[in-house]
Amino acid sequence: MTNKKGSPMAKIDLDALSIEELANLRDRAIEKLAEKVAARQAELEAELEQLSQYGAKPAKKKDAAPPAVRAKKSEKTGETEQLKPEGEGAAAEAA
Repeated sequence: MTNKKGSPMAKIDLDALSIEELANLRDRAIEKLAEKVAARQAELEAELEQLSQYGAKPAKKKDAAPPAVRAKKSEKTGETEQLKPEGEGAAAEAA
């Protein structure tokens, strides 16, 4: 792997590190990731602000779609085959 400057990144022998050294490396990686995420978020917000100058309304964050709810089995009509996704029919029951 290479870094942004094109020079090869130093390889770390993770097996040679102690638990404390691994935990420190993890903490440093988490901090660096948080910095990069914050910087990218600031870039995107600035870009969105520039785009909004052209009359476009800023997109609102939408809530995640609720999970699909499957219909309950009807004990009287035996519609269970219609409710199962493909591949879960008779072959799944035989297993």
